[in-house]
Amino acid sequence: MFPKLIEAGKFYLPTYGVLVATAFLLAIWVTVKLGKRAGLRPDLITNLAVYCALAGMLGAKLLMFVFDWQMYASDPSQIFTFSTLQAAGVYQGGLLLALATAIVYMHRMGMPKLVTCDVFAPGLALGHAIGRLGCFAAGCCWGQRCERPWAITFNDPDAYELTGVPLGIPLHPTQLYESGAELAIFALLYHWIARPHKPGAIFGLYLVLYSISRFAVEFLRHHDQALPFGGPWSLTQWISLVTLAIGLWLFAILRHSPRWLK
Repeated sequence: MFPKLIEAGKFYLPTYGVLVATAFLLAIWVTVKLGKRAGLRPDLITNLAVYCALAGMLGAKLLMFVFDWQMYASDPSQIFTFSTLQAAGVYQGGLLLALATAIVYMHRMGMPKLVTCDVFAPGLALGHAIGRLGCFAAGCCWGQRCERPWAITFNDPDAYELTGVPLGIPLHPTQLYESGAELAIFALLYHWIARPHKPGAIFGLYLVLYSISRFAVEFLRHHDQALPFGGPWSLTQWISLVTLAIGLWLFAILRHSPRWLK
């Protein structure tokens, strides 16, 4: 729709990058604010956010390489291209690696794991909602053909050149579907975290709601992911089931409050 915010000769400022940077800053602001309420040190929260962001970018790229393995295996030079660097990657890969990084950091710094995860959950949802607007601006993560009144049509040649999105074809605005779902999740989590709750419940709810919304949106997205078990579900949907199971498992063990999670 609007992939280049500013352009001067060969230089341009990608709209996606600006929105992702904005998402990161707003997510940190929300998380630090909630962390102060929970009695957590702002510097530890900020450091953890930076480490998780770096791990998230790496994890998202790694899972993207897995999904597009045939392309990268046939031409490894594609790994080092500007388009690969600019690509968002697969969010779930970033989420899982960021979560693993957070667990290690929280353990080393003696931070309460469940409380810390809770204060990060609303910011994650808000950041993802804004990041998906960046996807919409760039043209990536597009949907299948759509005949509904709310279908969107990409016409900018730059969007096609950068992401490969088809031009002149009405598509499901899957980026906006997911952005709207994440914004609703953020509103719910931000409201609930101010109310009495068990530590870990907010993060568990985030995993459950995000997994369900991502699983549903995937039915309308266009992608070439393999169907690993021969069924109708993509690999991303199977990962969504895993993160859903983690969220439900977290709710289940909250009744016992195991010491290793505190």
